[in-house]
Amino acid sequence: MSDNTISPAVPSAAGAPATKTSRRWPALVIGLCLVAGVVGGLGWFLHKPKAPPAELASDKLGMSRPDGLLETHSLSQLPKDLLAVPFLKETLTEDFVFYYEAHADRLGLIGSLRRIIYEHDLKLQDSLIEQLFDQPADVALWRGADGRLKDFLLVMDRGGLAKVLEPLAKVALDDTQLSKLSEVKVGADAVTLYQLTYNASKSLVFASHGDKLVVLSNPAKLYDPENGASEDTGSVSTKAIAALLNGDKLFPEAFGLPPRTPEVKQRLSVNSSVLAMGYQRFIPNFAGLRFDMDDKGWHSFLAMDELENQPDFDFKPIWQAMPMGASACVALPLAAEQQKPLLVKLGADDAVAQALTEHMAGAAGLCWYADSRLYTPLLVASLNDDASAKLDGDLGNLFGSMVGAYEGNVADHAFPVVEKQEGQTHQWQRQVSSNFGPYQAKDAEQPDAITGKAFMRVSLARHGSTLLFSLDDKLVDKALGTLDKRFPPLADVLPKDLLMPIYFGPDSMAQLMQQETLDSLPQDMEPVFYNAAQTYLIPKLRTLGGYGKYALTLPKGSEPDGHWQWLPLEWKAL
Repeated sequence: MSDNTISPAVPSAAGAPATKTSRRWPALVIGLCLVAGVVGGLGWFLHKPKAPPAELASDKLGMSRPDGLLETHSLSQLPKDLLAVPFLKETLTEDFVFYYEAHADRLGLIGSLRRIIYEHDLKLQDSLIEQLFDQPADVALWRGADGRLKDFLLVMDRGGLAKVLEPLAKVALDDTQLSKLSEVKVGADAVTLYQLTYNASKSLVFASHGDKLVVLSNPAKLYDPENGASEDTGSVSTKAIAALLNGDKLFPEAFGLPPRTPEVKQRLSVNSSVLAMGYQRFIPNFAGLRFDMDDKGWHSFLAMDELENQPDFDFKPIWQAMPMGASACVALPLAAEQQKPLLVKLGADDAVAQALTEHMAGAAGLCWYADSRLYTPLLVASLNDDASAKLDGDLGNLFGSMVGAYEGNVADHAFPVVEKQEGQTHQWQRQVSSNFGPYQAKDAEQPDAITGKAFMRVSLARHGSTLLFSLDDKLVDKALGTLDKRFPPLADVLPKDLLMPIYFGPDSMAQLMQQETLDSLPQDMEPVFYNAAQTYLIPKLRTLGGYGKYALTLPKGSEPDGHWQWLPLEWKAL
């Protein structure tokens, strides 16, 4: 078994959060929600890639780069292949497979095709849909307005079904749900694009040529460049459709991948555009995640992009500062230059922004804790200066300008910044009214001054050459205690000589997810969903919590060299 194989005792990175995925192809991003939140918080500290990626064939043909890609030997086998991982089998069970088989979009599409076959007396077998889903296919996905993977473009090898599907085209002129849309040129052949309407308001576009079938889930995303139409996010030109029907492989190169070999039964790749929650321009070092399945099981990979003046990957200082007991963590290297314009936008003048960027060094990390909230992680960064009054002054000014909310009941419409210094520690803290805060308004020194029902104590601290920040002041205090050796660091339970960018504690993560779920479903306001969560979700989280802690490690000496450098991730049980 290869180093990055997910063994029976180790959970696949395609993990628990399966229910938060795309409606049409949800299996693509299983387990990526965790990493999405982790990576998003590192936006301050990284800069632009060393060189722009080469223009892809899909770009030239007018197709937006996909946010996700599924390459499979059989679409119908994907849910079952995911359940081959013992961790997923125990947490998802048969409900997972049933969800896809009984999904409204799938049933509506099957129902529409069966009606067409029946009403037009086509001599097609009732198992046509099952045969179609049992073919090799590539599925490119794009995010919708809500950030979820939504629109898809499917390219399928029809094989022996090519002749079987031909009768469908003959009924397009007199059917209410099936119609001719336009034509594309594939070589010397004119190929018709058809539009199929299903579930009353939904529709898709499809075309076939030779042994290829192409399906576009959203007709609004199709455009003809010869008609002057402009390309937008997730758009696909008729030229790209023609190239795909001609057998061109336009998807793998968008993820820096060679063509899928027959040994790889499933290959799921997700762009950092999905995982970074809109912060990707600030974290260009991180490119994406990938999961492969072959006869030996599932394998995990991390894609990185090279940066100018790429620093060494050294995350040990981060894990020495992080308190033990984290639910999940990630660490990434800092770049030589930072996002100076972002600091200026946050309130720093050019000189201060330049000074602050020059002080950043090493790596930055982010951790979540079960005794805090999902939206209040702890950020730890390294500095190249451990005692500078000028640096502290700049940090204090930036904190005062960027942290706060409009407080109508206090002077200057913001609570004052509380600053204190003791030994190696210099700390800044500001009270901020927020209904999402961990403290009740009644517990404030001036309850009437709080706007809303709760508040936060946002905290920034410098301890020697370590910078700490969180919306939860208790996490910063705990990290300061860790640095002062009053609380054990996460490093005590991690591999000593391995390069670890990601840490996962299933027991603590289960507690955090249970807390967030039940908090978002007040029993008096959402009794149905609350009871459903108690019945179905909480037992799964308890199963998740029964697994041990894991470190995701990279090979020693790993360093990105160019664009889309895929590095194998090994799951180490702790």
